[in-house]
Amino acid sequence: MKKLALLFAGLSLFIATGCNKDDDTTVEYPLVGVWQPLKEVVTTIETGEQPVSDLITYSDCQKQSRWTFNPEATGKRTEWGDSATPGQCAALSPDRTFTYNYDKSGKTVQIKYQGTVEPSNGSITTLNETTLNLAIRENTADPDVYKTRTYTFKRIPQ
Repeated sequence: MKKLALLFAGLSLFIATGCNKDDDTTVEYPLVGVWQPLKEVVTTIETGEQPVSDLITYSDCQKQSRWTFNPEATGKRTEWGDSATPGQCAALSPDRTFTYNYDKSGKTVQIKYQGTVEPSNGSITTLNETTLNLAIRENTADPDVYKTRTYTFKRIPQ
């Protein structure tokens, strides 16, 4: 009888632990929202040479800039910077409106600014609740030189 009870207890334990449900609740965060740029890294690669990266940290005024991605695949980019008056910030240019196409599975984004012919092709390396890293490839006049500008953003709650 003890052997039967031990066998039953062992089988119950095996079933209870062996058949757990995989909790695959991967949260997918949307690109849609308002993003504050914090910094950017410009990486230049010349054929046959080592890549060179330059970190650009933004001033407090530059951090007032915003990139807005709307649900209907349109957006707006507002840029701020230091003004001629010390300690004051100023809008650098009129807002730049754009349309975008975001491929979630490939984590690629294509941004086309109003009035431009060529779209900017980018990839999203990080997208979570608070952070967006967007790498945009830039065209250069030299076919042997490749340049990528990677922006780091913080989501602004609405």
